[in-house]
Amino acid sequence: MKPFTYERAKSPAEAAAAAARTPNAKFVAGGTNLLDLMKLQIEAPQHLIDVNNIGLDKIEETQDGGLRVGALVRNTDLAADQRVRRDYAVLSRALLAGANGQLRNQATTAGNLLQRTRCPYFYDTNQPCNKRSPGSGCGALQGYNRQHAVVGASDACIATHPSDMAVAMRVLDATVETVSGDGTTRSIPIADFHRLPGDRPQDDTTLHAGELITAVTLPKPAGGTHLYRKVRDRASFAFALISVAAIVQRDGSGRVALGGVAHKPWRDEAAEAEMRRGAQAVTRKLLADARTTEQNAFKVPLVERTLGAVLAEAKG
Repeated sequence: MKPFTYERAKSPAEAAAAAARTPNAKFVAGGTNLLDLMKLQIEAPQHLIDVNNIGLDKIEETQDGGLRVGALVRNTDLAADQRVRRDYAVLSRALLAGANGQLRNQATTAGNLLQRTRCPYFYDTNQPCNKRSPGSGCGALQGYNRQHAVVGASDACIATHPSDMAVAMRVLDATVETVSGDGTTRSIPIADFHRLPGDRPQDDTTLHAGELITAVTLPKPAGGTHLYRKVRDRASFAFALISVAAIVQRDGSGRVALGGVAHKPWRDEAAEAEMRRGAQAVTRKLLADARTTEQNAFKVPLVERTLGAVLAEAKG
């Protein structure tokens, strides 16, 4: 691990201002992903800004009947909140499907959204990776790519986003709230928060340099049956080969988002018009532009079968 300086911020404005005036600074809260990346020298920030003491650890009701989740709310607390379990059950289920109890106790809402890919080429500094070292190439394109993206990828990167929580946030139409060093605030729809790789795979999100997430807002509950199903190689502590987050209404309409198939949580609202026709019709539209490899082509039928099981469960 390379040397770095450290400070504890006392407010969101102070944290954002510190990041604005300090080159190559990073915020740290739970540190469940960042510290691992620092140990491997994949991330080498010159300055860490500890944001654990700036508040932002409450879940509050909004005026329009939704919930405002502070950036520092721990995953365990968010999954266990009675309002979340009652009105946003897909989110609670997704959180409980991720990592293990110890990590959920430490991981934060903002940190979960910002976690980086678990692509093995990203983690191996002896391998080429445009996300880690722009311009070096993508080892996964011609290498081991069973777990990689089948849609939304580019010739520069075929990595997938690892978060379960983000997939549920996408199906819920959440909004990410931020503050910058100059005091400017933004509200970013979750659909626009994560990026597809294009020719800049090193940029995972649309955040500006030094911009701090302060909260994630959930809209008024959508009702319906909330389901999250994760398919992985082992029963625990594994990232999704594919995952399905769905909200299904009594008339068969609904919403669906996928994890494990793209550089960001994958949702196509046009495909949701096919919900009453079944999983095959929805999958055909959701993955219409799929570009598979010999190793990961199984993900397309796996999405269809998993979505079919989710829809069957919703119907009882």
